[in-house]
Amino acid sequence: MEMNRRLPTLAEVLFVLISFVFIMFLFVVQFSIPIQLGLLTTWFVIMLVGWKIGYSYKEMQDGLLKGVYDGSEAVLILISVGALIGTWIAGGIVPSIIYYGLTIIQPSIFLVAAFIICAITSIATGTSFGSAGTAGIAMMGIGTSFDLPVALVAGAVISGCYVGDKISPLSDTTVMSASLSKVNLVEHIKSMLTVSGPAFLLTGALFLLTGYFFLDSSGDLSQANATMTALNEHFTISWYMLIPAILVIGLLAMKMPSIPVILFGALLGTIWAYLFQNIALLEAFKILYQGSEIISGVEFIDNLLNRGGIVFMLDVIVLIIFALGVGGLMEKVGILQAICLTMLRWANSAGKTTVTTLLAGFFGNFFGGAAYVSIITASKITEENYDRLNIDRRVLSRNTEAGGTMTTPMVPWSDGGVFMATTLGVTTLAYLPFLWFNFLVILITIIYGFTNTFIWYTKAHGEPKANQLDPEQAGNL
Repeated sequence: MEMNRRLPTLAEVLFVLISFVFIMFLFVVQFSIPIQLGLLTTWFVIMLVGWKIGYSYKEMQDGLLKGVYDGSEAVLILISVGALIGTWIAGGIVPSIIYYGLTIIQPSIFLVAAFIICAITSIATGTSFGSAGTAGIAMMGIGTSFDLPVALVAGAVISGCYVGDKISPLSDTTVMSASLSKVNLVEHIKSMLTVSGPAFLLTGALFLLTGYFFLDSSGDLSQANATMTALNEHFTISWYMLIPAILVIGLLAMKMPSIPVILFGALLGTIWAYLFQNIALLEAFKILYQGSEIISGVEFIDNLLNRGGIVFMLDVIVLIIFALGVGGLMEKVGILQAICLTMLRWANSAGKTTVTTLLAGFFGNFFGGAAYVSIITASKITEENYDRLNIDRRVLSRNTEAGGTMTTPMVPWSDGGVFMATTLGVTTLAYLPFLWFNFLVILITIIYGFTNTFIWYTKAHGEPKANQLDPEQAGNL
């Protein structure tokens, strides 16, 4: 006889969370077992709790599949970007960007330049993945040629990539956050600029100061010169190598669908490899799947440019599918809801409500493995608290982005964390301390919450209210 379903108790929630952390530590740190198997094992821990509180296997399987389905677009983008990376390297597009970057950018200003270039690319395209897979790889090549710490360069690249992922009207996370929070897209972006503007300026200043005062201002140009020589020997370097990049960025800026545009860019890379890099047409076409392979004689160039192709993303795709399954199961059996309901009881002010939204977003990434999951948990589970406290939903949508989008690359098994680590060749824990834009967005968001800065309130019928919420009244709610 089927049991009556109920929300998991605090003890059951803690059992799942502690088991999750223990399994991930045991598999990844202690025994170096692939993280994918750790996530797969977690499925059965959650199913055990789900069965105990009244869910059938079929119901839990449906929840698991829904979690995977909800993140399937990210999987398709990963496949597309993998194909694009391989052909853009083989076609000379990425090598040309690296070459010209080395001739223009000086070591002392490189970090801030990488941050701004990736920010502009991501704002124009609306995709952090696409920006990292194109401009990001090029910036990593330039930074490595200047002998800069790769983790620091990756931090500048990822920080820039997430500027656009957060505020671009072309970004799926931006549109999704506004939609789920029931906020006009333009108003949502205006609200985010109150946080992202100061964070962008501070991050740029930090990378600029780091370049000037903590790195050798002249840089080690011998490696840069060796890189330029190797690129010239193995690739045709010319201005027309940049045409595919310009076309793809232009099409994305025109709000064309991401996946077909990225695949179109990959096809252009194949054509460029055949026309300008002396690669046989059939071999150039195979690069879409198997990636780029070169032997330049310069070790770090080979490590950087021997990548891409759909095969390059297969491990990442499996990991993300398993992580999405964890998120789907946790949502189905009510674990995420139970966590957030516990936090909501504590949230009786704008500051505390802000913190609960940030935590709900982080939990969505940590246990759900995807930005899509985190935006859902951050917005839908905490929205009632904003209405109860008469806080305008523009604040909800802004906080959702801070807790959901900004924490995605911080989790090693989330779609963003895995993609950035795999694409840039730097582990999540290595680049994590240098995600200055992401951390500043979170910090400024918290400060705004507890100081009632840019916290807008509404009357009962949603009309703007000049005065702020009475703290004593909030405490009595």
